[in-house]
Formats: sequence, C-alpha cells, structure tokens
Amino acid sequence: MGQKLIIVVATTILLFTGLLLGYVLSQLVLGYLALNLLTFLGTFSLILIFGTLYYVLFWELRRQQSRSSQRVTKISPNQRIADNRLRNKLIAKLDGDAATAERLIEQAKLDNPGMPESWYWERVIADVERELGDRK
Repeated sequence: MGQKLIIVVATTILLFTGLLLGYVLSQLVLGYLALNLLTFLGTFSLILIFGTLYYVLFWELRRQQSRSSQRVTKISPNQRIADNRLRNKLIAKLDGDAATAERLIEQAKLDNPGMPESWYWERVIADVERELGDRK
C-alpha cells in the first residue's frame, strides 16, 4: 500500500507541477509575465520539482517491477527436490561423473538460453540416454 500511495501522490503533484510550469512558461513566452529574479527562481523551482518527482516516480515503478520479477523467479522446495532428482539421475547415467554432468548442463544452457533449470536437466538426460542407446 505504501508504494501505491507514493505513486499516486507523486503522479498528482507531477501533473499539477507540469501544468503550472507550462502555464508560467507560456506566459513568459507570450510576454504577459516579465522575466525578473522572482519569475526566474519560480520557474527554476518548478523545473526542479518536476524533474525530481519524475525521477522518484519512475525509480519507484522500476523498484516495484524488480520486486515482482524476483517473486516470480523464486524456486519452491518441491522444484528443488525435482531438480536434485534429475541431477542424481543424470550423474547415475554418467557412472557418477558429476563434472561431466555439470559441463553438459552448462553447454545446454549456452545452446538454449532462457529455459527453466529442470528443462536443461531433462534435455541432457534425454541426450545421454539416446547416445547410450545408439552405442548398444
């Protein structure tokens, strides 16, 4: 709730400041408002407020997006158990050679980036089984 409140308040102030800044700049350009120290400082402060709020608003949105993506990538305990079973199965098929298993998994990750971890293990197991079947 806190982040949503920050976003709503910052967006409202950003909109109001943007409108006010646009009005002041248009009055300066049209010549209805004289350019003196007061109007210069007022316009400068509006630009500063607008830029700061814009930065804070999008920084907060980016932070929320990174939090939500971290939640999605968390691995459940059941998934870890399944991955460990697949790992043990592959190592058993390679007669206990864990280094070769890791090397094959790394190669599969290079060949097919972006897949779930269990997919790589299943793929390498299938490749090893196929290769072992071809040797017989």
